[in-house]
Amino acid sequence: MDQLGTCPLTQRELVDEYFIEHRTKILDIAAFLDRLDRARERHAEEEFPVVVFCTGLAALLDGGGPSRMFQVQMLLSDPNTDLLERLDRKSAFGAYGAAAASTEA
Repeated sequence: MDQLGTCPLTQRELVDEYFIEHRTKILDIAAFLDRLDRARERHAEEEFPVVVFCTGLAALLDGGGPSRMFQVQMLLSDPNTDLLERLDRKSAFGAYGAAAASTEA
């Protein structure tokens, strides 16, 4: 039988070692989405960070196999390779997008 992956652990070992950690992360995401739904004002649903967050969650559920992490990373990464003449902001936004860049004033 061919070796399917490159992880040295078995699936059972991965579950035994990391399930609780990732269970906590899923609960944290669920709580964030619940708070977003209960927000006093609903005006951010079409904002780039929220859209890319939901797109990333969909990519996780798509069964994309071992490339899920790469797909999500590319959603959140700045595709520009040109160097800036000067720093254009003081902090990161957590996701790349024209909407994120336009929010700084």
